[in-house]
Amino acid sequence: MTDAIAAAGSTTRVSSVLDGERLRAIFSGTVAGTIGFEEELLLVNRQDWLPADAAAVVAAVDDPRMKPELPASQLEIATTVHKDARSAIEELRSCRQLVAAGCDADRSVIAAPVHPLLNGPAALRASERSAGLEARYRGIIHRQLVSSVQIHLAFGDADRTLGVYHALRELLPELAALAAAAPFAAGRDTGLCSVRPLIAGELPRQGVPPAIASWDQYAADLAWLVRGGAMADTSEWWWELRPHLAYGTLELRVLDVQSTVAQTSAIARFVHALGAALAELHQLAELHPPAPTWRIEENRWSALRDGVSGNLLDLRTGESRPTRRRLHDLIDLAEPYAAGGLDDVRGMVEKPPVEHLRALGPQRIVPWLAEVFAA
Repeated sequence: MTDAIAAAGSTTRVSSVLDGERLRAIFSGTVAGTIGFEEELLLVNRQDWLPADAAAVVAAVDDPRMKPELPASQLEIATTVHKDARSAIEELRSCRQLVAAGCDADRSVIAAPVHPLLNGPAALRASERSAGLEARYRGIIHRQLVSSVQIHLAFGDADRTLGVYHALRELLPELAALAAAAPFAAGRDTGLCSVRPLIAGELPRQGVPPAIASWDQYAADLAWLVRGGAMADTSEWWWELRPHLAYGTLELRVLDVQSTVAQTSAIARFVHALGAALAELHQLAELHPPAPTWRIEENRWSALRDGVSGNLLDLRTGESRPTRRRLHDLIDLAEPYAAGGLDDVRGMVEKPPVEHLRALGPQRIVPWLAEVFAA
């Protein structure tokens, strides 16, 4: 991974890198086991708890790790690179505290995958990028006020990176179920545990990513999209898991942003350990060939609907198993690679945070999110 997730210039122009040999060099040139985060947050008015412009807060904080996002009310924290998940979490906590301190008495910052009350389009920050996205995606881009926590994992080897990519691709439904935290939209209960991916899915290149046969194929696919103008650059390869060309990492994008740092910590430590376990299985040649995308998508729908309380199908046999059981098995697999164990994430499986959010209801949830944000 490069020396900072927060580094400027995170988009990658096709002409500069897109051939298989160069991609292999990028993904082999990282430090295996390192981790970094990007976390999307929302500014709200304390008077009505609706979205507020984030520009003043970003300016007040004046820290290169915080930057405005495409929606005018959204900002992003990007940590530096860490050798372990615990230190990355501590940086994330301190960044949250800085953002909270940058708010005046009329504003608060919250971690919400979807604003539970907003009913209608969101304003965009004026920029050249906004204009380009609006030209390609029309009014849909104004509905993309959605927030996730993105985890970057480095593996130090191109073949290992691609092997773990395919293994994590099959586990996206389990991870989506674990992190599900968006039951409300437009002031109503959607009946889902997370509606965020469905809103994001109005855009192309969302959801379960395609299998990647080789780095040459990945380069050719990205070049095909950019050459014809479907994407301005590789940053618009928006799937829920992607090899990130600027950092040489796997970027996990499936996770709803979490209300509290403690919940983010539990999930991030699990994901970091799971990546290490899958990397070892790749070295032992014990990973399955990539499963068909449509089968993973079938599980994804169950995960978004029912969270950890549902069932998922075995991607090879079709056997239905409780999602909780599946997650506990993955935690067992990952735990030897997690210093201090993973009891905190086991607790989230048994008592999912989405149940508390749903009990609060859409009117009470935003003040609560503001209260617990920097705790």
